[in-house]
Amino acid sequence: MVQISIRDLTKRFGGQTVLDHVNLEIGQGELFFLLGPSGCGKTTLLRHIAGFYRPDSGQILFDEDDVTRLPAHKRDTGMMFQSYALWPHLNVAQNVAFGLEERKRPRPEIEHRVNEALELVKLAGLGARKIAQLSGGQQQRVALARALVIHPRCLLLDEPLSNLDAKLRHEMRSEIRRICKEFGLTGIYVTHDRDEALSMADRLAIMDSGKLAQVGTPEEVYRNPCSRMVAEFIGETNFISGTVQTQTADGFYEVQTAFTTLRARPHTANWQPQHGEKVLLSVRPEALTFGHLLDSPNRFPGHIVDTTYLGTTVQYLLHLQDGTQLTVCEINPQHIRPPSADEVRAMAMPQDVVMLKAD
Repeated sequence: MVQISIRDLTKRFGGQTVLDHVNLEIGQGELFFLLGPSGCGKTTLLRHIAGFYRPDSGQILFDEDDVTRLPAHKRDTGMMFQSYALWPHLNVAQNVAFGLEERKRPRPEIEHRVNEALELVKLAGLGARKIAQLSGGQQQRVALARALVIHPRCLLLDEPLSNLDAKLRHEMRSEIRRICKEFGLTGIYVTHDRDEALSMADRLAIMDSGKLAQVGTPEEVYRNPCSRMVAEFIGETNFISGTVQTQTADGFYEVQTAFTTLRARPHTANWQPQHGEKVLLSVRPEALTFGHLLDSPNRFPGHIVDTTYLGTTVQYLLHLQDGTQLTVCEINPQHIRPPSADEVRAMAMPQDVVMLKAD
């Protein structure tokens, strides 16, 4: 278990800055996610922590130890790659034992720790199997056991579930989180899959163009995105442009839009938008309902132009009177509304209409 401190880390490849003065604190035993679009710098940051890259400037600390220039094999980190990087000519136990053999541990200790690691990932008794005889999910567990067997100070995971089918991905999410918490491991996990991040992370960082766009718990980032980029990356949302009018007695703001006046809240209490300021409203599809909300003045009249039934949910595309289109998501639908020219009205509570600074 280790605390990891990233201080003013900068890296350039040629003329491109891929990490731009990154500052980040990851607590002991925390499962921390790096999330963002392709090319945002998340894998590059992970590889700096692992020791595969050296920064142009800045520091990486494990507790009080400066490991910025320390070679990867001396950092005591366990690494899981997207490709698993298993050796097909070695059996399961030999793959798992590799790190311990490199460290020249005694043979009885190696055998004990390999068996312990295989039991932890639920592969006990499969040490003699060849890699080609395993399913994709089993291979993923071998890679995890190999990372854990060295008793690392932290576990680094680079999109480890991307090659699995949906059912296995869901199962392994719980397994990886269970193992990290059972071992008390500090874990840093890179992914572009927001469902993985939301379901597994203690905290997460959204990265954009080599910078940290926002850091917080999954709930904080989902409920209070700080920008349009964060709001649309962490989940599906509707955007509505507007102009601030007045602040209400209960702390909300009246925002004039093209089709009506809506009541909204700022994404952070530290921001007090001024009268006449241009803003962007974010409304999650699941925050909209066709039911009546007694405490909300927020109404979205229009007609349904598309219906998508997904079993547990149904998504509607609502065409408003001014041409704005909104996605509405109903959970556990009892009645499916077909597309129609008949007017319907969606509603949303003021606390679910989040006000962002206009781009």
